[in-house]
Amino acid sequence: MPGYPVTYSHSSSPVRPSGATAILAGLLGFPAAAAAGYVPVRIFLDMPAEFSLGALPGWVLADLAGYLVAGLVLLLGSLATLFRATAGAVLLGLGALLAIGALLTEPLSVGVPVARFTDAMFTHGGFAMVDRVALAGLSVLVLVLAFLPPTFRYLRYRTPTMPVFSSQGAYSPRSW
Repeated sequence: MPGYPVTYSHSSSPVRPSGATAILAGLLGFPAAAAAGYVPVRIFLDMPAEFSLGALPGWVLADLAGYLVAGLVLLLGSLATLFRATAGAVLLGLGALLAIGALLTEPLSVGVPVARFTDAMFTHGGFAMVDRVALAGLSVLVLVLAFLPPTFRYLRYRTPTMPVFSSQGAYSPRSW
């Protein structure tokens, strides 16, 4: 109503979205990056000194590169997400897809049927099996959490700089 003092309303201002999914995706991205980086590093360390990377087939090198790139993209995505950059969620999703792709192509790159590879991994795998299972689980979780709408809502949210007036006929602060 005209003539009444201006009142501020917090009910019409946008509600700050919860960052639970974004923060959880960012935090889970770190162990996923470590798990993805562990596979090629362990393979490189287990190679005999007289063995060369050039002696490995191209598919194996591509798979190892996939693990390394997935680890790097997951690490960058985690950092960017925790700093509230929208691109961080996209990088997390891309890194998770790369990790899943590297996991699925690993048996094919060494020329072993998937069933036999899985059987050997679970019966004689040791920590390598635990690492790959953890990477698979973390990658799926990060992928789902990174692409949920609340994640993007939180990452895109910016606090309003001006207060919102509640009535349409309210006087501006400059009128005396």
